[in-house]
Amino acid sequence: MRSFTLVCAALLPAIALAQDGGISGPTTSTAAAGYSCDPSKCKLPDCNCASTSPPGGLSPSDVPQFIVFTADDAIQSYTLDSINQFLAQRKNPNGCGIKMTYFTSNAYTNYTLVTDWYVAGNEIADHTMTHVGQPPAEEINGNLISLNALAGIPMSAIKGFRAPFLNYSSDTLKMLYKSEFLYDSSASASIPVTQSDTDAYWPYTLDNGMANNCLAVPGTCKGEPKLPGFWEIPMYAFFDDVGPHLMDPWLDNANGASSANDAATLSYMQKTFTAHYSGNRQPIGLYMHPIHLSRTYPGVNARKSTIDMINAFLDWAQQQQNVWIVSNEQLLDWVRHPVPASQMNNLASFKCATPQVDASTKICNGIPQNENGLLSHCAFSDFPFYTCYGCPTTQPSPSNPNPPQDLSGGQTARHRLPTNCSTPFWDPIDGKCLCTSSTCLFTDGSRPVGPNGANLTGGGTGGAFTASASTATATDSFVPFNDAMASPLLSKGARHAIILGFVGALMGTLGVSVRF
Repeated sequence: MRSFTLVCAALLPAIALAQDGGISGPTTSTAAAGYSCDPSKCKLPDCNCASTSPPGGLSPSDVPQFIVFTADDAIQSYTLDSINQFLAQRKNPNGCGIKMTYFTSNAYTNYTLVTDWYVAGNEIADHTMTHVGQPPAEEINGNLISLNALAGIPMSAIKGFRAPFLNYSSDTLKMLYKSEFLYDSSASASIPVTQSDTDAYWPYTLDNGMANNCLAVPGTCKGEPKLPGFWEIPMYAFFDDVGPHLMDPWLDNANGASSANDAATLSYMQKTFTAHYSGNRQPIGLYMHPIHLSRTYPGVNARKSTIDMINAFLDWAQQQQNVWIVSNEQLLDWVRHPVPASQMNNLASFKCATPQVDASTKICNGIPQNENGLLSHCAFSDFPFYTCYGCPTTQPSPSNPNPPQDLSGGQTARHRLPTNCSTPFWDPIDGKCLCTSSTCLFTDGSRPVGPNGANLTGGGTGGAFTASASTATATDSFVPFNDAMASPLLSKGARHAIILGFVGALMGTLGVSVRF
C-alpha cells in the first residue's frame, strides 16, 4: 500500500499544476478600456454591450442571482468526487440538479469520465491539450478534436474556452473566433460592484472589443479585437479587506493574514455575494481546480474545514430567493434570452429532462449502467485512460489529436460519434443510433479546426476526420441532452465504474495489465 501511495503522490505534480488564476488588484480601468458601444445597434441575442445593468432591461429584483460553478484541468474520478462533494446534494429552485462547466485539458484525462459527465448534463469546454498559456491554434483545436473523437462530445457542444493560467492574448481570442467557439471565459472582473468604475460586466460580445483585462493584455480594449457575436464571460472575483480573490479563493489567506482562516474567507465571500445580490445582480463565480479539494487522491490533504466552509457558503446562498447555481452555458443562454426569475423554466437549458435508454441495454454511451464492461482500456505508460470509442495507436497530441485506432490485437474498430446521433444513443461498437426520432437525432456542426483551417466533422474510426464540403455550420435540430438533463449526480453504479476506472489507470501506470 505504501508503494501505491508513493506512486500516486509522484503523479501529483504532473496532474495538478501550480495554482493559477490569481490576481492582486484591478486589471482594467475606464481610461484603459476606452470602451464604447451603442445599445440601440447592439441587440440580443447575438450582440450585447458590456454593461453592469441586467440584460433585456429587466429590473434587478426580477433577475436571478447566478452562481457560476466551473472547474479546470484533467477529468478523473478524484476531480469529479471533489466537485460532487459540493453539488451532488443540491438542486436549483425548479427542482433540477446542478450543472457546471468543466474546462478540460487532454493531459491525464480519462475520456470515459468526460463522456459520463457530459451525458449527465454538464458542459464540457476547452482548456488546451497540454495546459499551456497563450496557446497556439493546434493546442486549442487539437483538444476539441480529441474530445469529440475519444469522449464523443459533439463538435457543436464544445462552445467555451478558458486559457490555462488565464494567460491569453488578442491572438488567442481571434483564434477562438476563427474556430467558431461561442465564448471565452479568461478575463477577470477585478473591481468590486460597489465602486462606480467596476468592471463586473454582464457577459458581452466583442463587437466593440474587450472591456476587461485592459491593463493586463496588450492589443485588447479601445475597440479591439472586434469579433462580432463572440462572447466574453468575465470571471467575477471575491473581495476581502486587501483585494480580489479569483480562482480557488479558499487557498488564499484572507485579509493578508499569515495563515488560512476559513471563517474569514466565508465572511468575505458572503459580503461579496451580498453586494452582487443587493445591486444589479451580476453573476458571482466559484472557479476551482478540483484536485486541491480532493479527499480521494493520495498526497492531497484538503482541509475538511475548508470543504465545510464552501458548502456552508452555498447553503447560505441558496437560502436567498432566486439563487441559481449554473454552468457558463446556462448563464449565457439566459443572457441571450433574458426572462424574469419566475419564467426560468421557459429556457430549455434549465429544464431537467433525461435521455431514455433502457438500463438493460448494453451500449457504451456515457451512462454507467449501460456501458459497464464495454470500455476500452488504453494502457499508455505515462497515463492510461478508458474510452467508449476505441484506443488510439498513440496518445493524442497537438500535432496528432486523432490517431488511428489500435487494432493490433485483432479487435474490431469502434465507430466514433457521427454527425447525426446524440451521444447517449450512439452505439460505437455496432455503429448504429438507437433512436430515430427528432428528440435524439441532430445535425452536428463542422468546425474549421483542421489543417489550414479545413472544416472537420465527427465520425469515422480514427486517423482522420471527414472534411466538410461546405464552410457553413449546420444548426442543431434538437435540444442537446446536456442542455436539458436532470442531475449531474453519479449513481451508485456510476461511482463504482469511476472507481474501477481510476484504479485501472493507476495499475496501468504501474505496468499491471487490467482487463474488463
